[in-house]
Amino acid sequence: MRMIMFFLVGLLVHVIFFISIFDIYFTSPLVHGMAPQVSPLPPPASRLLLVVADGLRADSLYKPDANGSTRAPYLRSVMEETGSWGVSHTRVPTESRPGHVALIAGFYEDVSAVAKGWKENPVEFDSVFNESRHTWCWGSPDILPMFAKGASGDHVYTYTYPAEREDFASTDASRLDTWVFDEVKSFLQSARVNSSLMSSLQKDQNVFFLHLLGIDTNGHAHRPMSQEYLENIRLVDSGVKELVSMVEDLFGNDGRTAYVFTSDHGMTNWGSHGAGHPSETLTPLLVWGAGVHTAQRADIAPLMSSLIGVPIPLNSVGVLPLQYLNNSDQFKAESMYSNAIQILEQFKVKMAQKKETTLSFLFTPYQLLTESRQAEFINKARVLIQLEEYEEAISLCRSLIGHALEGLSYYHTYDRFFLGCSVVLGFTGWTSYVVLVILKTHAIHGRTHEGSKTLWWMGVGATLLIGMFLIIQRSPVTYYIYCLLPVPVWYSVLKDCYCVCLPQVVSFFYRAMLTVGLAVLSLWPLLSGLYSKAKVRRCWLFSLSGPSSLASTMLHVAVCAYVPTSTHSSLQLKQGLPLLNQMISWTTLGSSLFVPLLSSTRLFHRLLSIFLSLTATYLLLSTGSEALFPPVLSWLMFVWINIEQEAMLSQGISGRQELSTLDFSENIDITKIRQLKLDDIRRSYFFVFFIITAFFGTGNIASINSFDPASVYCFLTVFNPFIMGGLMMWKVIIPFIIVMCTFETIQVSTQLSSRRTALSRGIFTKYSCIYLYLSVSSISHYVIVMSMTIFLMLLSLMTHILTSGRVSLWRTRKMHFP
Repeated sequence: MRMIMFFLVGLLVHVIFFISIFDIYFTSPLVHGMAPQVSPLPPPASRLLLVVADGLRADSLYKPDANGSTRAPYLRSVMEETGSWGVSHTRVPTESRPGHVALIAGFYEDVSAVAKGWKENPVEFDSVFNESRHTWCWGSPDILPMFAKGASGDHVYTYTYPAEREDFASTDASRLDTWVFDEVKSFLQSARVNSSLMSSLQKDQNVFFLHLLGIDTNGHAHRPMSQEYLENIRLVDSGVKELVSMVEDLFGNDGRTAYVFTSDHGMTNWGSHGAGHPSETLTPLLVWGAGVHTAQRADIAPLMSSLIGVPIPLNSVGVLPLQYLNNSDQFKAESMYSNAIQILEQFKVKMAQKKETTLSFLFTPYQLLTESRQAEFINKARVLIQLEEYEEAISLCRSLIGHALEGLSYYHTYDRFFLGCSVVLGFTGWTSYVVLVILKTHAIHGRTHEGSKTLWWMGVGATLLIGMFLIIQRSPVTYYIYCLLPVPVWYSVLKDCYCVCLPQVVSFFYRAMLTVGLAVLSLWPLLSGLYSKAKVRRCWLFSLSGPSSLASTMLHVAVCAYVPTSTHSSLQLKQGLPLLNQMISWTTLGSSLFVPLLSSTRLFHRLLSIFLSLTATYLLLSTGSEALFPPVLSWLMFVWINIEQEAMLSQGISGRQELSTLDFSENIDITKIRQLKLDDIRRSYFFVFFIITAFFGTGNIASINSFDPASVYCFLTVFNPFIMGGLMMWKVIIPFIIVMCTFETIQVSTQLSSRRTALSRGIFTKYSCIYLYLSVSSISHYVIVMSMTIFLMLLSLMTHILTSGRVSLWRTRKMHFP
């Protein structure tokens, strides 16, 4: 019971450490309560037409065909004659939701949006649509609703097609864009006979937004170099040309319409996006009637606001790109001044919030932008504009914006060092406690000591002091957990004080270290002398009794190896996903954990059944040579099992059984459970290394944010982020289960308690956690290693059932003999 409680406490501690990364590194940067800022001068445009071609790469639009002709003749003519163009830089994660938020709201969305999917706002934010008089939107049901939901009032109108149309197996995904263009044309034509609608359209500060998903869908389904992707660009180009003509004709060519054409993200050559490759971050940007330079993604929001004269979104951190404005120097200076005040307002709110929750003698203001410096910047900029020194005023405003953005970052990360130290203390304290538990429970059989009353009172005093400090500062509830957790942990460590991780960490940054590690491990049998001492044994494959019991599973694996080829051939021919292939795929997935329970619990029978069943599912989720990984990993695991048996033989451990006689379902003889040895620490180290190899071994997990739907085409082709995400996660888990089942086998064959090895292997992961926590530059690394510790605790129960459980579909009839 004490050990169960220990593991439950350990699970809770690791969950707390896992959540801490979001509170410390990835909290929302948004603040509220700022006053809207707008230039006092009349804007150059009355209306704005924003076209976002989802998934369009910059080079795909700008680069000519092999014969030297352009794929987008109309947009090319705009670039050469009437408009300005450049390259817009987006940030990781290069997904549709954060890309559109940066475009339309002007800030880079925080990681908390991941938990909300694509359709819901995790936090309230302002946008160009919200500040407009009216906004009409056409496009995907995954993007448009989030801006309508976040808008105040009822002035954002959305028109979307059914979600079922977002089918990666569609014969022509460009029909999504055709639908948008047809709906907009119908809308503009109806305005000619609808006086109420025409009256609304004639007003200023209106926005028309077209979200074109066809290019992105064709890129996922056929890759960006395919004919379908490139032809979709031509369709978009002709659609934009016809639409611009209709808009100009509707408004009598008044010259008061601004046009912006861009993309939310790019796409890799293999049809995925989410990471930071230039093909994913570089997107085209065309604006009718201004200069030519590159722009950051968040800069487009203040640009659109200035064009139609609406306030810049309150949470925008973009800097107005004046090169794109074709207007007077006075208008540029006033617009830049409004941009500077808008960002300064965010800084002032952020500073006030932090000052309010920090003791006065501990508060350290941002020195480059104190209250006196703020007033000096504002007054000087205003005087320069009045004296018509516009260039100097613009330069001063840029400087003010730079300081304000740095100040925002300063106050946003104000508590990071304090919280980081608390979490690291908790990490090191818990790791030290685990080491003590191992020594006390499995190595040291001596007397134990009770902690002194002085130490107990010191712990109570520290708890009260920290608690009072946090109460005075009105800290969030999570701060109490992070700061108070180290106290009981270190009390337990100090009370009992009276009585190798480098390859894993480096492999998170350099995958080649896994190859080096595997090469070193292959030398271990030679260097330890096991190779020369090992006897020549029959291959276990030939010693299995009743091979016919596995024949059906092997045949099933062969069928699953053929299904992906058949499916992708059908999709290439635009014949859709074959129903038979889909039925086989879902049936295989559903039975992958049930079929092994029908096999014998003899060690190799059960392992082979598990490995073959999981390999069948993995084959259906594979897109190429990665399908070879599970069989190779499985063979490596069988080799590891045999080598560990030879290691026990060489050490002369008594009670050793032949592998062919071991049975998972047999009760373990408690009298044969032995104490930890140095070799057991080595086994735990091997286990952690193989777990990391199992995760990164396929080479296709560049980032948690990466998204390539090709892996799930055998199951479904209609876009569904949660089902697709679940299937991809199961693909990641399969190699984990293979390694976990192998380690379960080694524990049984070496007569070692699983609780003891769980403690020792946990030490290796904890030190990796501490290093990655301190050097975190990507959420992926920390999330992976932190999730690993929590996940392995839960997965160990599943693998125990998978190896030792047995299900009988029918009862064996009892025979009576005379």
